[in-house]
Amino acid sequence: MGGIQTIDVRLEPAHAGWRLDRALAAAVPTLSRERLKALIRSGAVETKGSAVRDPALKVRGDEALKVAVPEPTPAHNEPQDIALTILFEDEHLLVVDKPAGLVVHPAAGNLDGTLVNALLHHCAGQLSGIGGVARPGIVHRIDKDTSGLLVVAKSDAAHEGLAKQFAAHSIDRRYVAIVNGVPKAG
Repeated sequence: MGGIQTIDVRLEPAHAGWRLDRALAAAVPTLSRERLKALIRSGAVETKGSAVRDPALKVRGDEALKVAVPEPTPAHNEPQDIALTILFEDEHLLVVDKPAGLVVHPAAGNLDGTLVNALLHHCAGQLSGIGGVARPGIVHRIDKDTSGLLVVAKSDAAHEGLAKQFAAHSIDRRYVAIVNGVPKAG
């Protein structure tokens, strides 16, 4: 642990005109767009031997890039015994029903009492490390005040496979909303 993995990326012609962070997220689905933005800003993304530091840079669509990614580190968050409603679980993943009001992963203002803390307790350290220290096992998320199902990766292989499916939009997502009144058409 603690090393750097270099990923060679060739952007697709279809990405021409896209922001660099968006094009990289499509090309490297195992890394979140926010993680890629941070890597870009830190100088970890290079083209032709020069660092590119602007996530909003428009790409040509045929660039060859190198992305220097620090290896995943084990989570250091504290496990907390927080009740979870688990709808499915096997050795690779689990599906949890996240209630409204529960933050998915630690962040400023919510350093504990999160879904990640509950998962660390429930899974006893058996979560994918790809999400890094703050987001072990987290492949996608929903807002604090939103309830719904989340798929959590227990292995790195499951994390990579799920991330690719989310990036390709091949996972069926359905949303239900309760509204007051009648939404305006169009």
